[in-house]
Amino acid sequence: MIAFLTGRVAARGAGSAVIDVGGVGMTVQCTPSALSRLHVGDEGTVATSLVVREDSLTLFGFVDDDEKHVFEQVQTASGVGPRLALAMLAVHSPDSLRQAVHTEDTAALTRVPGIGKKGAQRIVLELRGKLDAPIGTDGTLPGAEGTANGRANGAWRGQVVSGLVNLGWSAKDAEAAASAVADEAADTDDVTVLLRSALRKLSRI
Repeated sequence: MIAFLTGRVAARGAGSAVIDVGGVGMTVQCTPSALSRLHVGDEGTVATSLVVREDSLTLFGFVDDDEKHVFEQVQTASGVGPRLALAMLAVHSPDSLRQAVHTEDTAALTRVPGIGKKGAQRIVLELRGKLDAPIGTDGTLPGAEGTANGRANGAWRGQVVSGLVNLGWSAKDAEAAASAVADEAADTDDVTVLLRSALRKLSRI
């Protein structure tokens, strides 16, 4: 079991990063919050979960152990694989997911691409009693301070668009959603917050 990785960030894409660990480049599929903290050339650390399939070994990366724990917990629900679990953490913080399940807020769950009304109801039914109780209600990511310099250099827009496309939205819809949250970018440097806001805009289309 690989619990975490620490090393120089060799590359970063829309939904993944390559971390150089002792001369070995490890590709990690990351949540937006984890990805926002990784900068090419700098040292980075991500909590990791290894998913083993017959034809692949895939590392998923998280900003902290709380994200990782929720990622693993939600996959105990039928129909929820690692890709959907990652999408859930792109839209919601770990505590927001716990809150949605404990309050049976299926509308919150259907904001995640790939989860319909029936799927949300099934997830609530199967995860109630399995997910830990919510820690708080402010919807913030534990320990996540956001992406410094995101607003200053305009990088937030490219990261938001890339994140949305990676989650399955068309480039046209992703660009429109990024434009819809442009005013919010004047008040926050946190790409994760902007991405979630853009996803909420898209869920109302």
